[in-house]
Amino acid sequence: MGANDLQQTITLHRPAKAAAPQGPWTVEAIQALLDKPLMDLLFEAQTVHRQHFPEGDIELATLLSVKTGGCPENCGYCPQSAEFDTGVKAQKLMEVDEVVRAAQAAKDAGATRFCMGAAWRAPKDRDVEKVAVLVEAVKGLGLQTCATLGMLEPHHAHQLKAAGLDYYNHNLDTAPEYYTDVVDTRTYQDRLDTLAHVRSAGISVCCGGIVGMGEAPVHRAGLIAQLANLNPYPESVPINSLVRVPGTPLADSEPVDPFDFVRMIAVARITMPTARVRLSAGRQQMGDAVQALCFMAGANSIFYGDKLLVTGNPDVEADTVLLGKLGLNARQVQEQPEGCAA
Repeated sequence: MGANDLQQTITLHRPAKAAAPQGPWTVEAIQALLDKPLMDLLFEAQTVHRQHFPEGDIELATLLSVKTGGCPENCGYCPQSAEFDTGVKAQKLMEVDEVVRAAQAAKDAGATRFCMGAAWRAPKDRDVEKVAVLVEAVKGLGLQTCATLGMLEPHHAHQLKAAGLDYYNHNLDTAPEYYTDVVDTRTYQDRLDTLAHVRSAGISVCCGGIVGMGEAPVHRAGLIAQLANLNPYPESVPINSLVRVPGTPLADSEPVDPFDFVRMIAVARITMPTARVRLSAGRQQMGDAVQALCFMAGANSIFYGDKLLVTGNPDVEADTVLLGKLGLNARQVQEQPEGCAA
């Protein structure tokens, strides 16, 4: 089955805006959800999911590393940190024509969103000027645009918005009290400040975290609480399962129990009902059955393509076959993000 076969014509409607917040969500309330019997939790999550996404479509997003390696941050999970010997060589920012070719190939394969990642702690003015050109070029192909470039200053966010950026990704990674166990070259508040700058510029937020970094259950609940209590909560919420890369400090972390990961997807869906909950890094290690449970739990977006920045991902054909087996349709019509001009 090819990508075109998968993308059956469907009529999309903008999900209804969330009702008045059920929060603020406390860590205790989220922990109670995580502790529910799995079948009860899945039923609740699927009920919320069908209410807000009755079409049941799956967003296909492609992620390209446009500037790889050499990052001065020491995030313990990241093979692109200059502090760790992971075999990743620093490379300069890709040329516009290279990025456009990759974006066109992603669109031809069925992706509707194209995310560009650059391994910077915080881009300089000249860096943002160059990325703005990439955003304009990708936007010109009819794709939604997303970027993840590190910490942003307010004027950088406005510059990217003017170039046509739809989404900015900046993950919180984990709960605030566990954050310094993962990275100490920036603070949790630095993360929150960047998200505020992105919001102020009118760019939609893509923000999630990583499971499997040695955190305790309370830290997983704390991560969801942080995300769900953002005002508003993110339009996209990527939930990642740690890809353990040799050479990184977290390479020997204990693998996540698959059912615990499914629970995180379900609770993200319940607490952020209109968000696109993205099944992100780590899918290659999950297998089809666990991914199917994640879709049941409310995941309705995946990274699509054989690589996520510098780590592996299921290839396009494997994803096409899996979605076909499950009877899931790829999203075909773009929704305009909140706050973005038509």
